[in-house]
Amino acid sequence: MSNKPSRTRKSDPHYERESGKYENPLPSREYVLSTLAERGVPLSFEAMADLLDIGEYEFDAFQRRLGAMQRDGQIMQNRRGDYLIPDKADLIRGRVEGHPDGYGFLVREDEGPDLFLGPKEMDKVLHGDRVMARIVGLDRRGRPEGKIVEVLERANHRVVGRVHNEHGVLFVVAENRRISQDILVAPGGKRPKAGQVVVVEIIEQPSKQAQPIGKVVEVLGNYADPGMEIEIALRKHELPFEFSREGQAEAKKLPDAVRKADWKWEGGAREDIRHLPLVTIDGETAKDFDDAVFCERQGKDGKGGFRLVVAIADVSHYVQTGRALDRDAFERGNSVYFPRRVIPMLPEKLSNGLCSLNPQVERLCMVCDMAIAANGVIKRYRFYPAVMYSHARLTYNEVAEALYEEKSVAAGRQAGLLPHLKNLDALYRVLVKARWARGAIDFETVETQMIFDEQGKIARIVPSGRNDAHRIIEECMLAANVCASDFLHENEHAALYRIHEGPTPEKLEKLREFLKEFGLQLTGGDEPHAKDYARLLEKVKGRPDMQLLQTVMLRSLQQAVYSPDNVGHFGLAYESYTHFTSPIRRYPDLLIHRAIKAVLQGEKFRPGNWSEIGIHCSQTERRADEATRDVESWLKCYYMQDRIGEEFAGSVSAVTSFGIFVALDDVFVEGLVHISDLGSDYFHYDDAKHQLVGERTGRRFRLADRVRVQLVRVDMEASKIDFRLAEEEGGKGRRRG
Repeated sequence: MSNKPSRTRKSDPHYERESGKYENPLPSREYVLSTLAERGVPLSFEAMADLLDIGEYEFDAFQRRLGAMQRDGQIMQNRRGDYLIPDKADLIRGRVEGHPDGYGFLVREDEGPDLFLGPKEMDKVLHGDRVMARIVGLDRRGRPEGKIVEVLERANHRVVGRVHNEHGVLFVVAENRRISQDILVAPGGKRPKAGQVVVVEIIEQPSKQAQPIGKVVEVLGNYADPGMEIEIALRKHELPFEFSREGQAEAKKLPDAVRKADWKWEGGAREDIRHLPLVTIDGETAKDFDDAVFCERQGKDGKGGFRLVVAIADVSHYVQTGRALDRDAFERGNSVYFPRRVIPMLPEKLSNGLCSLNPQVERLCMVCDMAIAANGVIKRYRFYPAVMYSHARLTYNEVAEALYEEKSVAAGRQAGLLPHLKNLDALYRVLVKARWARGAIDFETVETQMIFDEQGKIARIVPSGRNDAHRIIEECMLAANVCASDFLHENEHAALYRIHEGPTPEKLEKLREFLKEFGLQLTGGDEPHAKDYARLLEKVKGRPDMQLLQTVMLRSLQQAVYSPDNVGHFGLAYESYTHFTSPIRRYPDLLIHRAIKAVLQGEKFRPGNWSEIGIHCSQTERRADEATRDVESWLKCYYMQDRIGEEFAGSVSAVTSFGIFVALDDVFVEGLVHISDLGSDYFHYDDAKHQLVGERTGRRFRLADRVRVQLVRVDMEASKIDFRLAEEEGGKGRRRG
């Protein structure tokens, strides 16, 4: 009797053709897996080939298919070389997350708890590697502990780091502190000096027996060279910073100005709105102008509401789907704004030139033309491609001065545009009332700006307050984004929504427990609305502990992401919201433009898997945030390194199990007071109450507490600042209220 499965290759619907040169197609992955599952035991290559009717002429192709399945973690080989299904062997797939102290965790791909990986296990892998592991017990803290069985995918091929020399042996310490292994420098390649920053190409990945080995492929320079912090961040976070050769060639062929031929688009003729006194309003240093605005009153005596025109750069006219510029833009996902340097999503010819809505030149745009009632409700809107002409490039400060200081120089200089600016201001007041009625959350935060000296280092850090001119533009952009979302939703066209979900049940429970201590309550039951948060924020305004309460409320919310699943935007209190207004610097906005144009033509825009695109764009956004944080942290360390010994007043900005982070007043720099420097006591961490409490003294350090600290250490390599509590007479730490 034959041991082969009853199904045959020709009859099974899951068979796929590996190549046209074979008479029979190779068995699909699903069929291979079902065969292994039916047999219930590991199978050798020969046994698999026999069971699946694989001829000798197909061995190479079949071997490649099994290899691909191994890389994806669908199957694995045991020590004898037999193939088996990982789930049958109780193996867990996941990504390695390293810790600077040498241990790590396996972040599982399924829903189970992460596995602790000890230093010996971490010797085999680098941060980010994808592996299969087995649970081998519990660690000292009761966490499941893993043993790595197989490495499925190596995440690190090039690493940026600093060169060290010990007894003539060169090695590189990675800038990414989650990679704790030193990388030995192989002979050959570039020979850097100790202390230099380099990029190494990993030629031998780590194993149980050996350290990783790399070849130096790029010497960036010395650690303290101007701009080095950005060069490091670009490579550490794998940010694309050079456009492809094809993308550059494509950009070079584009015209320098709008041509008459561009007045037509796929759906017909563009509308001519050059007569409208549209203006751009941005920061002083901005060079890429995505949006221009115009507002006029409607109805008798101007009491019939407003017409708001938001014109957005028509990037989609120049960046065609699937072409080189589009591929480059997708890879980047967004522009990255470092202090003193921008890594644009599009080449400068487009971002600062042809697409940028510069003053006194014709530009192609996509328009959202809205009729807004006197109560702030959008009654009607219309989208159309157009040709515009920006009448002025204004700054936030200039507009605020012209609007709110009647006899100012700016008011005189912009006298011709002032009536239109006043219309914008009046509309803003109406939209803000509608925002409050809607229940949107408005957290008060302080943003800062770094002022640099001639050497490119920080001279000082100052708060960059938002004025009402900022808020005018913000409300105009929100209105246009809501219309774009509604337009695509009403026309049943897929889109990439900007979604922001409310608090998880766990976070909500923690928040409510915390608020109880203050006699406060968040209304809304199990599913609170943004309005409930807004009411509570209004209630705590003016309290001495307002900053603490606001911070804890903010941390209870989830992160906003891009997704085709329209679940609404919790913080803005919108049922449907997307990004339409910044296609020069955000790829999702470019997709929305293409989708709107498709609807206007009665067609469908299909860029591929919307869900995967949303995940990618969310990841590039986080990547940019992490890179800019790294650069700012390094610059702040450089700024503080000559101030060791000085004392500062500040507030507790975060509480952890290993100490408190303190944000300094006026200086706007953050550092750590380690738990060992809090006093002679055992301090216990209370996650729910965001505090550390002394076992013997009962002394408490809580989020937003006022403290006075002394700067004791600046670690430039790790970008860390260490404080200790400032000493009172008698040697006791003190807290200032």
